[in-house]
Amino acid sequence: VQLQASGGGTVHAGGSLRLSCAVSLRTFNSYPIGWFRQAPGTEREFVAAVPRGSGRPSYADSVKGRFTISRDNAKNMVSLQMNSLKPEDTAVYYCARSRIQHTTPTAPGLYDLWGQGTQVTVSS
Repeated sequence: VQLQASGGGTVHAGGSLRLSCAVSLRTFNSYPIGWFRQAPGTEREFVAAVPRGSGRPSYADSVKGRFTISRDNAKNMVSLQMNSLKPEDTAVYYCARSRIQHTTPTAPGLYDLWGQGTQVTVSS
């Protein structure tokens, strides 16, 4: 398994969760990593991405100010801290490696390696 997502669960609205993505790739430091989510009956949508270096992460408008993405290159780990969760955040969350090194794309088709997903459920 090259990317493994964990940390999902069920929380009440307003609660917090922290997702982790463990990446077992020697080239981890060379590529941006993104988080996406998919609710039943919907398309997979971009949540956040962190660049390979010291650049600024990018976020979907729907999660700005509530979610924070970070990476630990020493541990080959990317985390997504999710605060002030809303019922509409309920989805399966996936981490993925961008096929483009110099930017943080938002299109799922520009990511080539995907983790298995972790379920996040936010109750009202």
